[in-house]
Amino acid sequence: MCGIAGILHLSGGAVDPDIVVRMGAVLAHRGPDDRGVLVDEGVGLAHTRLSIIDLAGGRQPMSIDDGALTITFNGEIFNYLELREQLCQLGHRFASRSDTEVILHLYRRYGTGCVEHMNGQWAFAIWDKPRRRLFLSRDRVGVRPLFYTQRADVFSFASEIKSLFQHPDIPRALDVEALDQLFTFWAPVAPRTMFAGVVELPPGHSLVVERGVVRTFPHWTPRYHTANTDSPQLQSEHLLELLIDATRLRLRADVPVGAYLSGGLDSSVTASLIKRFTTTPLRTFSVAIDDPEFDESGYQKQMSDSLQTEHETLTCSTRDIGRVFPDVIWHAEKPVLRTAPAPLLLLSRLVKDRGFKVVLTGEGADEMLGGYDLFKETKIRRFCAARPQSSSRPLLLRRLYPYMGAVQAQPQDYLRSFFKITDQDLDDPFFSHLPRWELTSRLKVFYSDGLRDQLRAYDAVADLRAQLPGEYSRWDGFSRAQYLETAHLLPGYILSSQGDRMAMAHGVEGRFPFLDHRVVEFANGLHPSLKMKALTEKYLLKRASRGLVPDTIIRRKKQPYRAPDAASFLGGPQPTPDYVDELLSERQLRANGVFNPSAVQYLVTKIRAGRAIGVKDNMALVGILSTQLLIERFIRTHTDADHAARGTTIRRGELSVRAERG
Repeated sequence: MCGIAGILHLSGGAVDPDIVVRMGAVLAHRGPDDRGVLVDEGVGLAHTRLSIIDLAGGRQPMSIDDGALTITFNGEIFNYLELREQLCQLGHRFASRSDTEVILHLYRRYGTGCVEHMNGQWAFAIWDKPRRRLFLSRDRVGVRPLFYTQRADVFSFASEIKSLFQHPDIPRALDVEALDQLFTFWAPVAPRTMFAGVVELPPGHSLVVERGVVRTFPHWTPRYHTANTDSPQLQSEHLLELLIDATRLRLRADVPVGAYLSGGLDSSVTASLIKRFTTTPLRTFSVAIDDPEFDESGYQKQMSDSLQTEHETLTCSTRDIGRVFPDVIWHAEKPVLRTAPAPLLLLSRLVKDRGFKVVLTGEGADEMLGGYDLFKETKIRRFCAARPQSSSRPLLLRRLYPYMGAVQAQPQDYLRSFFKITDQDLDDPFFSHLPRWELTSRLKVFYSDGLRDQLRAYDAVADLRAQLPGEYSRWDGFSRAQYLETAHLLPGYILSSQGDRMAMAHGVEGRFPFLDHRVVEFANGLHPSLKMKALTEKYLLKRASRGLVPDTIIRRKKQPYRAPDAASFLGGPQPTPDYVDELLSERQLRANGVFNPSAVQYLVTKIRAGRAIGVKDNMALVGILSTQLLIERFIRTHTDADHAARGTTIRRGELSVRAERG
């Protein structure tokens, strides 16, 4: 994986190479192995490289046809060998062994349709000099990030927003509607970002800048259908075949590849596929939490012992989380409502220190194959709503979230109200997500009066409703829930704040067999009963996993990955980190203007006294603190990372020089 950035002057004016160099330099964590910059007529492209494939020959920006086509690429095209062979048969000739050059030749042959041939995770920009066309694309499910902005006649793009901010003409301002989306859905809804005027290219979309016009269009969209009528046995066999091949492709690298073990089914299946169906030596890594409520190290050890892997565990404390949390927000570039990304940031540093650049993980299985408790919750809620007067059906609600004792203790009337099981709720197109979004929206009680005034005419849920695909209303309820998770939470939080940003902070690339587009499309065609049979989540995957992982892993109750929240900052055994009191002070809260200082101070007092009320107060503190950090680091003080450009290669047409700027 890498970092990419660039500038295009729509009027053809000269690009300042110093700006392009700075844009690349601030992404050095994504690509610590090499840097390069191309500056040509009206365009500048930057690249920071994490060398994984063709270590010697894959330098970027890369050009073919005497500079007619140039690319800066972040990602991997896993079927590049097969594509290269096909292109060779069509007369193409290659100068390197890299997947990067394959993309250029695909574009030369198929134009913007080249991405339809690719199995991978990507964000790239191709400068088509003869057409003066800039072509950007992002992978189908949004594994890799890509942002852009346009100010006057200057179009800029980058892997991370902090790179865009290296251009002196790009302002830094909070998008309050994006903030309201995050305090509803856990993440802004693409194309919005946390910063006004900065746009995220949505997953499965491409973009063309040509003749002064910026045009975006989808190249892939999730579709749900149940046309597959094969027996469960045949379908489980097909799923396993797809996963084996997806894993095999994702092991292609010229560097060692490891795997994460969380203790759950998904990462266990991924590690087992590596061990049993390939010859790749397997090194596994886990994060353990030193609080029994969150710790899964027993299951992690059981799985590593079963596979006999060389295994290493990082144990994370509340002190560790509090210490690194500012770095989490610096890399995430958005607030978070949970501290779960922090241990993953620490884990990626361990992986890097052990000499690994690539890890395979189990992300995507829950979204594609019906693993989340939210899907189970929705099924129970529909069952209860079918007979609203039943006194026994709502008792099933107590079976939800066994790891959350507060839910079990609530009276039945409260559970009916909280889980929304009325006829009116059933008719809502967002039925599956109403409880989650309502719980998250309760955090808005901490908004300042000024922010409330700015948001008076805005409704985040109505905004999302207007963006639903036309076929959404024809999908069954289970598929609707899957779509909302796959299209929004997965790329906006799981693959971003918990995924790409935490791994790439230390130059580690994550690869996800369950997000191979063939697996995704197969899963989207399954009947919901094969994803969740009665209340058994991931039924088909569990069936396909028999003999691959221990039965205790298959049968264990779902425990989502979590980490200590408020206790990492206030009221825990460790001293309060210095930045916390400053950012939550009345002076700083008033200066930033987002939250009500009195309400926040009351929350802080409650938490310090040990009187925090479950999930709501924990999410509130983390959300408020992370928003304050975002404003402080990106808007108020412009505390950017090291911009040193030493060692960057700048190409000017045919001229290549080494920049030695301090």
